[in-house]
Amino acid sequence: MSLTKNILLVNPWIYDFTAYDFWLRPLGLLYIASLLRKHTHFRLDFIDCLDRHHSLRRKEVKTKPDGRGPFLKEEVPKPSVLKDIPRKFSRYGIPTQLFFDRLEQIPRPDLVLITCTMTYWYPGIQVVAELIRKKYGRVPIVLGGVYATLMPEHARTFSGADIVYQGPGEKNIFSLFREILGDGSPLDYRYETLEEVPWPAFDLLPAKDVLPVLTSRGCPFNCSFCASPLLNENFEQRTPSSVVSEIEHHYREYQTRNFAFYDDALLVRKNRHIIPLLKELIQRNLPVFFHTPNGLHLGEIDSEIASLFKKANFQSLFLSQESIDKNVLTKAGSKVSEGDLEKALVHLEKSGFIRREINVYLIVGLPGQDIAGVRESILYVQSLGAIPKLTYFSPVPGTKEWEEIVEKEYLAQDADPLLHNKIAFLYLSAEVSSQELRSLKELALGQNMNNGSEEGI
Repeated sequence: MSLTKNILLVNPWIYDFTAYDFWLRPLGLLYIASLLRKHTHFRLDFIDCLDRHHSLRRKEVKTKPDGRGPFLKEEVPKPSVLKDIPRKFSRYGIPTQLFFDRLEQIPRPDLVLITCTMTYWYPGIQVVAELIRKKYGRVPIVLGGVYATLMPEHARTFSGADIVYQGPGEKNIFSLFREILGDGSPLDYRYETLEEVPWPAFDLLPAKDVLPVLTSRGCPFNCSFCASPLLNENFEQRTPSSVVSEIEHHYREYQTRNFAFYDDALLVRKNRHIIPLLKELIQRNLPVFFHTPNGLHLGEIDSEIASLFKKANFQSLFLSQESIDKNVLTKAGSKVSEGDLEKALVHLEKSGFIRREINVYLIVGLPGQDIAGVRESILYVQSLGAIPKLTYFSPVPGTKEWEEIVEKEYLAQDADPLLHNKIAFLYLSAEVSSQELRSLKELALGQNMNNGSEEGI
């Protein structure tokens, strides 16, 4: 096998009206890096355009004790399709000169791998591809991630990548490497389950103060607005002992103190998954903290789960209520039942959590959603002593909500993905006026002015 292949992995900039480092890390790309480490002797270089801790940054950025914080940003011209949105548009991440400086420090790559999460973040890929071409010419560029999986044709046409890879990379990415790089590339290794895949190559990250943890992939639920079933055909869970060993390794290797669970369904099948996982964490007694940014299923939170969360040092809890409007819950296919939130908060409070530090997700901008229902949901959460956390609906191609959006002509089937932007869709769908949105934000912030505005919505 050739020892001279150089692979460059890039996490691109975000171009958006708003962006915030909500424990955001390119986990899929780092899993691919770990596979390359295991099966090849290739040299790997990584550029994180979203690195908030770059050693050469000129401006200091604030960081919360749990690792969250704002990205560096620079205002840029709005794309023409977004010209009527009355908000500033920015590039989030490191200055482009730092990207060029990094390219000067590494050997010419034989292959470039790029990821992208939101469909409407594709301008960041375009800029990376343009800068790579400017520096190296026709080096092969492969794009993977959520955008590539959900919108492969758009990505092939507009991203600037040579190859668009759909789905989980471990399934057959090695056959693609062999096709591009020739006989010196690895054999066709194929991983069928997440359990088999080696732990992510977190050593490539410039800062490891916060790391993501993925204990499962997919979701057994089928919410009308969620892309999880489109990205993962099956729901699978890792063994609890493997997850705990990974967490302990990262703590001891990198002194990481904060871990964010990336699961869409962390509490599903709890008796054989999260409960033994938490018990083992407690037994190992690691001085680390845990966070649940993707939201927890309320109906699964009982006295045992709440007690284990507290003993295992769960610090930031985000609960998925979405709405108290029964019409919204029914339409969305929600897994929330009446009374779930009250019961969950009682269990959590009895276990030592403080209600005013518990976040409850509420959705805004769902097609057909009544604004009065959003207001009522905010007041309801506040009446229970918790923090209402507004999440803004973003259209996802292929979901049930997308079908309705196209049918009602909010967006065309082939609309520019920039119009999937959660801020843009709020304005363009006319479901929520700017005045109503401002009123909802102010109501949700309430007594929590310092807690509720960090995402910059």
